[in-house]
Amino acid sequence: MKKLEILSNGLVKENPVLVLLLGLCPALAVTSQTENAVGMGIAATAVLLGSNVVISLLRNIIPDKVRIPCYIVFIAGFVTLVGMVIEAFAFSLHQSLGIFLPLITVNCIIFARAEMFAKKNKPLDAAIDAIGMGAGFTLALLMISTIREVLGSGAWFGVGLPWIKDNGIVVFTLAPGGFIALALSIAFVNKVSKGRLKKRSDFGCSHCPAAESCSKITKDPGS
Repeated sequence: MKKLEILSNGLVKENPVLVLLLGLCPALAVTSQTENAVGMGIAATAVLLGSNVVISLLRNIIPDKVRIPCYIVFIAGFVTLVGMVIEAFAFSLHQSLGIFLPLITVNCIIFARAEMFAKKNKPLDAAIDAIGMGAGFTLALLMISTIREVLGSGAWFGVGLPWIKDNGIVVFTLAPGGFIALALSIAFVNKVSKGRLKKRSDFGCSHCPAAESCSKITKDPGS
């Protein structure tokens, strides 16, 4: 794959939130404000970049049977590091993200890229893939949070908007508003792309991150 294609996959064609529907917990939980959404996106991108590169570097060393525990150790290490940096330099953001910051450790986007891409490609390609997927994740969170903050609070990045700030739709600041904003964002992407970004047939077992391990278990039930 060309470098530009790898980078653009996460932004558009395989956007983790709006196309693949991964990482929906933070997409719903931290998007009531745009600042929190961007902070979560950057934090997840940093973890994804670090873990992708390390896993790619060690892909020929990590035994296949213990690769998942190894991935968890690497990812948890980077999550701890990123959490400490955010706590030191952006304490208010650290408090706003709360439990969802350490939960990046089990973010399915990071595990999917480790299993589907990092363990099969060179470190540079893995880094580009991480940047593309992280940027796509951040943009998706920004889109959802913009809908929620503008319509719910009448503000954008904390700056009040004329007229809208006095006529906010309260539901968008609550949990149901997250689902509505997510649905609107997905519908917008599907409308613009005319449904061509991800074909229905692409969602078969062959595209699942666990497809390889599942096939081994099927062939050898006693393993």
